[in-house]
Amino acid sequence: MDQLVRRQAVGRVVGRAAERSGATAQAGAPAAQAAVPAARPVAHCPMKVAAEVLSRPARRRGKALENAIFEATLDQLTSGGYARLTMEGVASAARTGKAALYRRWASKVELVIDALESTLPRPADTPDLGSARAELLLLIGGFTEAINSRAGGAMQALMSELDHEQAAVFKDFVVQRVIEPTKHTILDILQRGAERGDVRPGAATPLLADVAPAMLMYRVKICGRDIGSEFAAELVDEVLMPLIGMPAGDPPQAG
Repeated sequence: MDQLVRRQAVGRVVGRAAERSGATAQAGAPAAQAAVPAARPVAHCPMKVAAEVLSRPARRRGKALENAIFEATLDQLTSGGYARLTMEGVASAARTGKAALYRRWASKVELVIDALESTLPRPADTPDLGSARAELLLLIGGFTEAINSRAGGAMQALMSELDHEQAAVFKDFVVQRVIEPTKHTILDILQRGAERGDVRPGAATPLLADVAPAMLMYRVKICGRDIGSEFAAELVDEVLMPLIGMPAGDPPQAG
């Protein structure tokens, strides 16, 4: 529809220019004929205007505009941090007006939270794979992918520079959006494993469910280290399985 409107606008521009050109030709006066060479650039103007109109990007609305704004927000966070992020800068990068942002978000805090909420991978329930180890590997592998994603990188940049008052808002978001869902899923895995027999009884506790998210956040935020694909297996096999595994059998009783 936008393309059709632009073509119609081009047609009107070219038509008006053609009318002006015809009126000049009918004048017939020597002075007008002498002015023809100087008027040649005017004959080319409609085509130049047409090219400019057709080269303009189509106006985005709704979800397409929102996605462009979110992408620009994440880019601004990753490259310059939260302190340098401005509504004007996001609007310019998204090729829209600042008013389009303020119609949706009252402040950059709300914009950043919505951008992260929309783009961070969502923790999903882990299916019964018949093994607590396999289920933990699947869950923690997804967690590491989220941390290493574009939105995860923006979130890390965000948390690394905020003062306490500002950080509280985003900390609550991370806890509710990422940490708590992951802990609940870990508890489900441990409870299912205990019923199945490959997790020791009593291992499904909130403290044990804290271990994996705590280790991941420690590596990223405190140590500043990247988390590779191998980290999930190391965390499961070297930390979690020894904590939750079935205890060794009791020694045989004397006859």
